[in-house]
Amino acid sequence: MSAASASGRWAWAEIDLAAVAHNVDVLRRTAAPAEVWAVVKADGYGHGAIAVARAARSAGCTGACVAFTAEGVALRQAGIDGPILVLSEQPASDAPAIVAAALTPTVSTITGVDALAAAGAVDLGVHVKVDTGMHRAGADPTDVLAVVEHIRRERRAVRLAGCFTHLAMADEPDDAFTQHQLDRFDDVLATLAAAGHDPPLVHAANSAGALAHPAARRGMVRAGIAVYGIAPGPSVDHLCRDLRPALSLRARVAAVRRVAAGERVSYGLHHTFPVATTLATVPIGYADGVRRGLWPGGELLVGGKRRPIVGVVTMDQLMVDCADDEVAPGDEVVLIGSQGGERITAADWARHLGTIAYEVTTGISARVPRHVVRTP
Repeated sequence: MSAASASGRWAWAEIDLAAVAHNVDVLRRTAAPAEVWAVVKADGYGHGAIAVARAARSAGCTGACVAFTAEGVALRQAGIDGPILVLSEQPASDAPAIVAAALTPTVSTITGVDALAAAGAVDLGVHVKVDTGMHRAGADPTDVLAVVEHIRRERRAVRLAGCFTHLAMADEPDDAFTQHQLDRFDDVLATLAAAGHDPPLVHAANSAGALAHPAARRGMVRAGIAVYGIAPGPSVDHLCRDLRPALSLRARVAAVRRVAAGERVSYGLHHTFPVATTLATVPIGYADGVRRGLWPGGELLVGGKRRPIVGVVTMDQLMVDCADDEVAPGDEVVLIGSQGGERITAADWARHLGTIAYEVTTGISARVPRHVVRTP
């Protein structure tokens, strides 16, 4: 039974967990002796957080990272063991759930520490996040010592398990700002050491940091997009050649019709066919994450050939020009992935849309079924 018929939809995403395991192995060898923790926020960057977390854990990741408390709780409820780091300080109202699920919280304020203690934490390991220049989240470097000292005072409830920062420019290896951030981070660590504090786990590197900045690897790297086989950015493409994309997006032709020269197509009738052609309708659209901006100029694969998307992408369907080739309902369509000798990647979409591959995969909506096609 095909993935499409199993789901009841002629549109689906295939997730290759063997590729995830392969990518984890590449990252572990690159970052060694640092540990690798897999970032599985945003439902595993659109790949399925639970399946990816299991595969990454089996492949040697020693922990997982999420953005929000609910994401971590969902992993625990699915039986994912090991550390699960919540990457920023959460609202005080989340503290009971964090404690109950034995998540590893990030704290950046004394208030955050107090919330965990008030929720009944007992010897809960916490990581302190330092803002070294990205200015999105984390404690100001001048405030870190006070937060850590407060953790020591609340030692029955919490203990210092880690200290970390996040890099803003790691995907641009020649930019000096990464070293500036690391220097600020080292100054904070020196201040903590002088006061008798030695965080057991120190980390700074995201995927780009792990690949391009050996000095950022420290005790652990937080690998996100690279786990899924996607380069963090064009400037580090050359460091990602051994990675394998783990997601493909596929569909089947729903209808075929012959249209005459001069006919127009889709809402607004913005595309006019210069010659008679075979037009295929594919049952996937912008509500599934196939952005309207893919027309004009976007392509997909049918019969191993690149075919242009024609007319406005609609909520549930799009149309493709198949010229004079034979196409039939049920034929497979590849929007992201390989067919024959051709390949379209999430990065190809990103370039066309003026965005990044992260937004492409996380934008594939929940109504697109995910099917595991290969396991480690």
